[in-house]
Amino acid sequence: MTLPFRVATAALSGLAVTGGFPPYDLTPLLFAGLIGFVVSLRGAGTRAAAAIGFTFGTVFIASLTVWLRVLGSDAWLGLAAAEGLFYALFGWAFALTARWRWWPVAATCCWVGMEYLRSVMPFGGFPWGRLAFAMTDTPLAAYARWLGVPAVSGIAFGLACLLVLAWPQRARLRRAGAALAGVGAVIVGALLLPVGLATASGSVTVAAIQGDVPGTGADGLGQQEQVLRNHATLTEEYAAQVAAGDLPAADLVIWPENSSDIDPFSTPGAADLIDSAVRAVGAPTLVGTILDGPRPGTALNVGIVWDPVTGAGDRYVKRHLVPFGEYIPFRSQLAPYISRLDQIPRDMLPGDEPGVLRVGPALVGDMLCFDVAYDGVVRDVAREGAQFLVVQTNNATYLGTAQPDQQWAISRMRAIETGKDVVVASTNGISGVVRADGAVVSRSASGGPDILVETVELGDGVTLGVRVGAEVEYAVAIAAAVLLIVALLRRRRERPGAAPRSSAAPNATSPPDRALAAGAAR
Repeated sequence: MTLPFRVATAALSGLAVTGGFPPYDLTPLLFAGLIGFVVSLRGAGTRAAAAIGFTFGTVFIASLTVWLRVLGSDAWLGLAAAEGLFYALFGWAFALTARWRWWPVAATCCWVGMEYLRSVMPFGGFPWGRLAFAMTDTPLAAYARWLGVPAVSGIAFGLACLLVLAWPQRARLRRAGAALAGVGAVIVGALLLPVGLATASGSVTVAAIQGDVPGTGADGLGQQEQVLRNHATLTEEYAAQVAAGDLPAADLVIWPENSSDIDPFSTPGAADLIDSAVRAVGAPTLVGTILDGPRPGTALNVGIVWDPVTGAGDRYVKRHLVPFGEYIPFRSQLAPYISRLDQIPRDMLPGDEPGVLRVGPALVGDMLCFDVAYDGVVRDVAREGAQFLVVQTNNATYLGTAQPDQQWAISRMRAIETGKDVVVASTNGISGVVRADGAVVSRSASGGPDILVETVELGDGVTLGVRVGAEVEYAVAIAAAVLLIVALLRRRRERPGAAPRSSAAPNATSPPDRALAAGAAR
């Protein structure tokens, strides 16, 4: 297999993997893409494998996050290329260990390590596109409750490696049979694992208010007071429907992120609008708003508990901010060259406390928008006693794209991982309620106002996946590092003139692998 053919295969494989994510949800296509990627790497040298990995990763992330084009093609392609570097690192690591008998284990460890690295760096990382987030409607999702989300990614990639190993071959029937048995064991094990609520402790009625945003895409930005009025008005309409007996009364109400894009404590009339709506509904309301920061040029993205009697109370400050969306890294250096940065005049400051808030009768684990994609944020609220999770989000900029569907899938996976119901409140969709087993109770359409009122189960327990998920991920990532060190040491000890590690050993590969190696040599 020539290098251009490998690179082309990797590019097509990246597109195929995107097909496994929302809104397509074609899981067989995702596994076909992973298999194609692994095959394109088998027999390649380290430099070629890095190029193959970069191509796969860049195409995959670019096709997955095409919704970023609303912010500019430079931001979209720049992010894809930056993420592609992590996949290049994976390709290099894959090639170092490809000759080993247990190469699927080494490759799986390296994949988990790669996903970990790109989820934490740079600028806090970008975990979008982790394989686990495409597994919500598959049996593999059950492993999230017991081992954590990172393990689901590793299991998915490991299955693809086993399927490559199981390629029919007369001389290796035993190995092929063992690989297929491993695939079967993983799937059967997933089907046997229980999922659902972690230690039930009652229920509450929750109303999610989707007030809508004027305009579409980025056109709706800057119309903050109208966004606040929309949510206040819809809340009062909900109160009227409760009084008329058309809808049940809620124990607590959830407004979305940025449902007030103006500081209610410094903007005349804003607090009065919120007070009036909350008093009308007669239930404590979690309000998403923007507060002025502690110094000029800064702001805070927060969720505030607003009581119908006592007013504003406890708050959660968003912990994982979006670079170039909520703050500008290297602002003073970049601003003279990129005029578009003026659209973000203030840098938001991150919070440092988990978002566990008492909202009426329940302890709520609050997360704001992209927070839900970060393992640490989710684990912290689950460990700190949250009885159900809330995702306050504002996806108005991405209306009509795949972004809301992808974030919705992440929220569902978090429900399975934590064993807790999840309530999503969005300014204009997708809002909804998800059970602890990932089942959808209700879901709004994207665009337009909506009121969702549902019974939410409370869970006091902490799943094993939350307890040990980080440790499992760290252990696998450390194992990957150790394996790479061993591979590099073995590579250095090779005598001059020995066959390069990048070529497949005749006695350690399948017939397809020998063909790949022969192609690489040509």
